[in-house]
Amino acid sequence: MYQSAKPYFYGTGRRKKSIARVRIVPGTGNITVNGKSIDEYFGLETLKLIINQPFGATATEGKFDIIANVKGGGLSGQAGAIRHGLSRALLQADETYRPALKKAGFLTRDPRMKERKKYGLKAARRASQFSKR
Repeated sequence: MYQSAKPYFYGTGRRKKSIARVRIVPGTGNITVNGKSIDEYFGLETLKLIINQPFGATATEGKFDIIANVKGGGLSGQAGAIRHGLSRALLQADETYRPALKKAGFLTRDPRMKERKKYGLKAARRASQFSKR
């Protein structure tokens, strides 16, 4: 992983079981996730779009390099966590981005989580099949 002596801005993002630690450094728009390029780490184009949404909302495409460490959950949750962390880091960089990010809903932690399994059931809500006799 590449370390930088430049000043950076930091944000933590969460989504489902994923936690992302995101640093942004003034740069050319390189995105590194867990030491790999974004194209290597995320195969789907939609996930890359999700990560770049905060840049679109604040019109800062190509102004920052992203270094993200993400763990837990699946790829979709990780992409959402990076977006959340990136939005928080952009706020540290410039507080004037708040209205645009808030309006787009990128500063809100998505509360949807997996529901816990209940006793007496096979899953959260899945019961065993009903039989009359």
